[in-house]
Amino acid sequence: MVNIIKDRYGYIFEDELINEINEVATIKEVKEGEKLIEIGDYIKLMPLVISGAIKIMREDSDGDELLLYFLEGGDTCAMTLACCMGQKKSEIRAVAETKATLIMIPVQKMEEWMTKYSTWRSFVLESYQNRLNEMLEAIDTIAFLKMDQRLLKYLKDKAMVTRDDVISTTHQQIAYDLHTSRVVVSRLLKALEKEGKIKLNRNSILVKDL
Repeated sequence: MVNIIKDRYGYIFEDELINEINEVATIKEVKEGEKLIEIGDYIKLMPLVISGAIKIMREDSDGDELLLYFLEGGDTCAMTLACCMGQKKSEIRAVAETKATLIMIPVQKMEEWMTKYSTWRSFVLESYQNRLNEMLEAIDTIAFLKMDQRLLKYLKDKAMVTRDDVISTTHQQIAYDLHTSRVVVSRLLKALEKEGKIKLNRNSILVKDL
């Protein structure tokens, strides 16, 4: 596992920390659609993403989901870190957007490494900042963009994290992610297709305007 860690995080972490991660962590392979973290769970392991993409969502009081951001290789989830450090129940749901490989680290190591390794502390703080910026962007998108602009941005983001301009999904799943109705999504997708920005296929969408 040392080589896997070095390939993804060797430019960030020193050898001593990489060796400690190797001693206490486990590799986890997840399938597309597999749920990693559920709202209300106590988190015992913190994920570092080696490859693939993970979708992070919140849930409102009615049980409707809202997409916050995606995690890619080299990322970790700031909201997971916050729950780990505070020993709180998870406020997010994490689902594999694609097949992914993760390094799972026991949470008790987190505080120890924060004081022991400056590289780990910098990594955690930078992760907080990156995720905060992405959540602010999500808020701005909801507050200031029209739904058709939100939809196109969502499709572009999804294409970028999956590294594929063909997105395999349903209108209903998009509606869940954007916290809107399937009818609205279907209408807007047809409008975007007429504008030449996408091409609709059965259960997939080709994003032309990347």
